[in-house]
Amino acid sequence: MKYRIKKIQISCDGGAATGKSTGAKMIAKKYNLKFLSSGLLYRYAGYLIFKYEPKNKIIFLKTKFKNLDYKKLYKINLHTPKISAYSAVIAKVNDVRKILKKFQINFAKKNKNCCIEGRDISTKILPNSDVKFFFKCNINIASKRRYAELKKLNPKIKLQDVKKALRIRNISDIKRKNSPLLRHRDSVEIDTGKLDKRAMLAKMSKHVEKILETKYGNWTRIKRHKSTS
Repeated sequence: MKYRIKKIQISCDGGAATGKSTGAKMIAKKYNLKFLSSGLLYRYAGYLIFKYEPKNKIIFLKTKFKNLDYKKLYKINLHTPKISAYSAVIAKVNDVRKILKKFQINFAKKNKNCCIEGRDISTKILPNSDVKFFFKCNINIASKRRYAELKKLNPKIKLQDVKKALRIRNISDIKRKNSPLLRHRDSVEIDTGKLDKRAMLAKMSKHVEKILETKYGNWTRIKRHKSTS
């Protein structure tokens, strides 16, 4: 079923490997919303610094992000340990966050129907978003998820190392002074450790449609027409 919606913006936040990207992508696809991952932006910034080693990192990143085609990021492997390390470091740099914040805000201005996921979307990027979700997950479950992903790239990787890295990353995100990981007071909690994908989408959809019905009563559902070709 395809949805035609006048305007809705959704923000999704959460720690590493909590399932926020999966949830955000599913809800964006269901309601035909433009999707943006802030985490992917930071990974791309880390990739650029790692690859080109520019003398002036800030000017370099400003140039690269000025007219960035977001879709090109999916053609690059941005989930290597080195890129993860670089992105975690630069995510703490205030000037870098300003560059990426500007990109995300402009993205939301251009796309009135959108879903953005990250760690400070509800608190800094889209504080007026119509629906806010905060994802959480038990560290043991989150570690196994991330381990399964990384093992495909590095068969020698150990689960305990993945768990340690996740714990360090989450603590760093929560304690950093600039745009820390916080749950917005209006956000709906999604505990992905207790939900499979179908249940996650159902819970998110319930809240999205509640907002659609109360704020935008003129929204309509349009069934997909079967192709006659």
